[in-house]
Amino acid sequence: MSELNYIAAKDNNDAELQLNSVVNLEAAAQDDEGQPKNRRFEMDAYAGGAMNVGWGDPVVVDMDGLKFSAPMPALLDHNKEVTSIMGVIDDIKIVNGVLKAAGNVIAKSQKAKLAVEYADAGVELQASIGANVIRREFVEPGERVSVNGQDFTGPIIVAREAELKEVSIVVLGADENTSVVMANKQETNPMEFEKWLQAKGYEIGNLSEEKKTELRAEYDAEQGKGKKTEPAKKTETVEATATKSDVEATDKSVLELRARHAAELSRITAIAKVCGGKHPDIEAKAVAEGWSEIKAELEVLRASRPEAPNINTRGPKLDTNVLEAAACMSSTHIGEAAMVKAYGEEAMESADKIRGIGVQEFLRLCARMEGRELPSCVGTGSEFIQAAFSTVSLPGLMSNVANKSLLAGYNYVENAWRKICKIASLSDFKTHTRYRMTADFKFLPVGPDGELKHGRLGEQSFTNKADTKGILFSLTRQMIINDDLSAFTAIPFNIGMGAAEAINDAVWTLLLANTGTFFGSDNSNYANGAATALGIDALTAAELLFLNQTKPNGRPLGATPKILLVPNALKVTGELLMASLKTNATTTEDTPIPQNNPHAGKFEVVNSSYLANASYTGYSALAWYLFADPNVLPALEVGFLNGVDRPTVERADADFNTLGMQFRGFIDFGVAFQDPRGAVKMKGEA
Repeated sequence: MSELNYIAAKDNNDAELQLNSVVNLEAAAQDDEGQPKNRRFEMDAYAGGAMNVGWGDPVVVDMDGLKFSAPMPALLDHNKEVTSIMGVIDDIKIVNGVLKAAGNVIAKSQKAKLAVEYADAGVELQASIGANVIRREFVEPGERVSVNGQDFTGPIIVAREAELKEVSIVVLGADENTSVVMANKQETNPMEFEKWLQAKGYEIGNLSEEKKTELRAEYDAEQGKGKKTEPAKKTETVEATATKSDVEATDKSVLELRARHAAELSRITAIAKVCGGKHPDIEAKAVAEGWSEIKAELEVLRASRPEAPNINTRGPKLDTNVLEAAACMSSTHIGEAAMVKAYGEEAMESADKIRGIGVQEFLRLCARMEGRELPSCVGTGSEFIQAAFSTVSLPGLMSNVANKSLLAGYNYVENAWRKICKIASLSDFKTHTRYRMTADFKFLPVGPDGELKHGRLGEQSFTNKADTKGILFSLTRQMIINDDLSAFTAIPFNIGMGAAEAINDAVWTLLLANTGTFFGSDNSNYANGAATALGIDALTAAELLFLNQTKPNGRPLGATPKILLVPNALKVTGELLMASLKTNATTTEDTPIPQNNPHAGKFEVVNSSYLANASYTGYSALAWYLFADPNVLPALEVGFLNGVDRPTVERADADFNTLGMQFRGFIDFGVAFQDPRGAVKMKGEA
C-alpha cells in the first residue's frame, strides 16, 4: 500500500505530497532493426486510501480532483537539478481506481547511471510522486465521507484538489514496503508483466505482494528471464558399475558445491561486517533470506534513521504570523510581495503548507496554537463557534486579516484625486479653518538710517471638516458551516473598495458640481467656447489664464500649473501633447505642416473615469483642467482625522441574535474647495 508523506519543497514555497509506490523499471528491448530501445518504468502511484501525512489527521486524496498531464519529469530524490533527471513520464492515467504512470528512463548523469546500476544489482529502490494541494476539506469526527469509491470516517482530511508535479526515484522513502524492480539490462521484455497478468485472468490491484512475487517468477521464466523449478523426480535404486564418466561428473558436482559454499561464506561475512554487531535482527534475516550485501546495507541505513526525521518540515510551524499568512492566501486580492513583506519568508513557507484551509480548520489551528482542541462542528455548530470565539488570539488574527484585505480593496480603486488634492490632517470633527497669507512681502530698499520696512499682512481663509463613513460586516455562522475562508476575506476587500469609492465620490461630486461657482469668471479660472477644445492653442490659453492670476493687492501670484487633468476620452490627446516635439498644423489647402509643440513634457497627465460619468452633475467628456502642485497652491483639500488616510477595521461585539464575529470598517475624512487660483477649467466646447 502506498504511503502519503508531507514535506517542504526545497527550491520554492510549494507544499508537496509524496506518494511512495512500487515502480517497475524494465530492460531495454530491441526495435525491429535490433537496436536497443529506452528502458521503461511503470508504477502504481496511489490506490485511493487514507494515509498519515503529519497534519494531525489522516489524509485521502480525491482522485477526481487530481490534476496531471504528460509529459512529466522523473527525477532522482526530488532534486530539480538537470543532473538528477532520471527520465520522462509519457503515460499517466487512473485505471480501476489506481493512479498509474509509465515512461522512458533517460539516465545521462553519473548520479542517474549509478541509480540504474544499483537497481540492476538488485537494490530495492522506491518511487515518490510529488503533488501540490490546492484545496482540502476537514471531515468531523464520527462523520462519514465517500472518496475514491471508498468510505472513510472522520476525523480525516480530504485533499479535494491537487496537482501532480513530478515523480522521483528514491533510496529511502517513508514507506519501507515499496520497491523498484529492474530487469537485467542485457535481457529483453517482449510482453509487459501487467498485460501478462490480465491474459492469465489476474487483476494486479487485487494481488498480495507474495502472490505478485510468485507470478513474477513464473512470468520471468516464460520470458526467458529464468527457469521454472520442476518438482524433483522420484529416483529408483539401480545397481550399476561406476564408469569413468560417472566419477568425473561426481568430481564436478563437488567442485560446484565447494564454490557455492565459498560464495555463501563470503556473503555471510560481508553482511556481518555491514551490520557490525549493532543490528542482530537484520543480520539474521539477511543470512536466512539470502540477501545481498547491498540490500543488507540499505536495511541498516533504514534502521539508522531517526524515528521522526524532519518533524518541522512535515508539519507547519504554527504561530500568529503563519495563521494570518495562510488566511491571507485564501484571498486572490492580496499580493504575494505584500504578504512576504508583512510576514517574512519563513512564515510564508510554513503558511504555504496549509494553503487552502477552510474557516473551520483555521479556527481549529488557532485553538491548537493555544493548546486547546475544539469540539465537532455538528448540528447547529453553536458549541464549536462559541468555543472557537473564546480563544485569545482569534479576534486579533481575524481583525488583522480583514485589515489587509480591506487595504488591498482600498488601493485597488482609482485614486487620481491624490494627484490634484492636498492631503491634510484634521485633529477632530470640528470645522477647521485654513489661512493663506496674501499681503505684500516684496523686499524694499533699506534707507540711510538702516531701518527695514514692515511687510503688510493680509489673509484668506478656507474651511474643511471630517465626517465618518463606514459599514459593518461579519464572520457569520453560515460562513463557518460552509467552511469558506475566501468568502470572509472577500467582504473586507469589497468594503475597502467602498471606502475608496466614498472618497472618490466626495471629491468628484464637489469638483464637477462646481459649488459656489468655484470655477467662474469672477475667479478668472474658467473659459468656454469651441477654442477651448484640448489642443496646443487651448493649452496655451489655459496656461496664460493660470499665470495671470494675482494676489488681492493686484500683484502677480507667481505660481505655475503642474498637472493636466483630463477625462478618459482625452487621455491619449493629452499624452501626445506632452510627448510630441512636433505637431501638424493645417493650412487652408488642408496640407499638414509640422510645427513646434511648446508644451512637450510641460505637465503631468492625470486621467479619471469620474469626470465623464453621467451619474455626476456637471460631468463632461470634453472639459479639462490645469492644476498647481497641491502641496504649494491647493485647489482642493482632503482632510483625514489624525492623518489616517486609509480605512480601519475594528472588532465589535456581535448582537445577541448574531452567532458569529462582527467587524466594522470606517474612515474619517472631509473634502473642501481651497484656493480657486490653484486650478483652471476649460469647458472644451461652446
